[in-house]
Amino acid sequence: MPSATGSAPGRLPFVVWVLAVGTFLMGTTEFVIAGLLPEMAADLNASVSHAGLLITAFAVGMIVGGPTMAMATLRLPQRHTLIGALAVFALGHAVAALSASFTVVLTARVVTALATGAFWAVGFVIATTTAGPASATRAVGAMMGGLTLANVIGVPIGSFVGQYTGWRGPFWALAALAALAAAFVGRFIPRTEQRAEVSMRAEVRALKQGRLWLALGAAVLIMGGVLATYTYITPLLTDRAGIPAGAVPLVLIAFGIGALGGTAIGGRLGDRRPMVTTITAAAATSLILLALIPASNSPVAAMVLVFGMAAAGFTVNPVVTSLAVRFADDAPTLTSALTTSGYNTGIAAGSLIAGRALDSSLGLTGPPLVGAVFAALTLLPLIALALSGTCHCTRIVAQRTTADPVRDDASTPAHH
Repeated sequence: MPSATGSAPGRLPFVVWVLAVGTFLMGTTEFVIAGLLPEMAADLNASVSHAGLLITAFAVGMIVGGPTMAMATLRLPQRHTLIGALAVFALGHAVAALSASFTVVLTARVVTALATGAFWAVGFVIATTTAGPASATRAVGAMMGGLTLANVIGVPIGSFVGQYTGWRGPFWALAALAALAAAFVGRFIPRTEQRAEVSMRAEVRALKQGRLWLALGAAVLIMGGVLATYTYITPLLTDRAGIPAGAVPLVLIAFGIGALGGTAIGGRLGDRRPMVTTITAAAATSLILLALIPASNSPVAAMVLVFGMAAAGFTVNPVVTSLAVRFADDAPTLTSALTTSGYNTGIAAGSLIAGRALDSSLGLTGPPLVGAVFAALTLLPLIALALSGTCHCTRIVAQRTTADPVRDDASTPAHH
């Protein structure tokens, strides 16, 4: 029987699945706005493009909050950081649900994002530590699977419930579930303290590697491409494809299934063929988004392409996250936070530029065009990494806690 931090051979540690529960909630809150955007805009007296700032603001909060909170909590027990992050997450949703002010809701989204950034930064380190070098990409894929599962279950349910209760209903549900998750994490995450040698200087020193910034650049661009389109997917589906508003959650489910499948593919293939996997997936994402522009007049074609966009785009995520943590060597906390910031930089930039494109003469075809350009640009840092021969000499050395035994294979290079 595996313990919280151990597992049977070939299986991921149970603690990784505990962390996936937290990322499920946080993924739901980040993306559920896409399904509630028209309702929130009307209730808060804002245009749809202006209401899209609620997604941008969350992304900006994670860009700043991830690294900041990672450093602020560097010497705190990881368990306390996770519980505190979930508590703030719950409070932020309650405040938003109680307010009728767009400014207050926007501020609550930023505060909630700070907590999310802290949770993900620490969570990725725990996941790679407990899984060990041979399964680190799988562990990251599983944890990010909670994020993508949010798109399969959380976002469509939130969108569906929001049509009957108003957008505040899903916010109250997320607040309650986050409070429950805090108790759950407190029960299953081991009571360990950070090792004394953890230092801010080592964390900052790890940022000097050029290949780390190439991996982060890929994270920014691929997520920017997918989310530029996804942020404004509801008006594209209803006004251009002619899909009834009540059927939009079904398309969001298709997106979520694609994202979950892509994350699983990336997690499985990323340890063996990281660069072939990511380059192929990024190229496919760009082509699919280009195809969405003329094909979005058809409800069936739009649904199929939204699924394909998610499957291809999310294949890249676990691989570049795992590479970034490897490049950080034995100081991965700040790098893990910066990876999360990288994704959210892409979300913020993609959704912001897509909003401008939506208001331009391009109209509803603007967001997928912006997304296609972002996805194509992802090929540049990925090809640079491939040409550098990066993946033949890297290793995963994750930060350990005092409760973690020293593994004999931790110092053995993982050849791909």
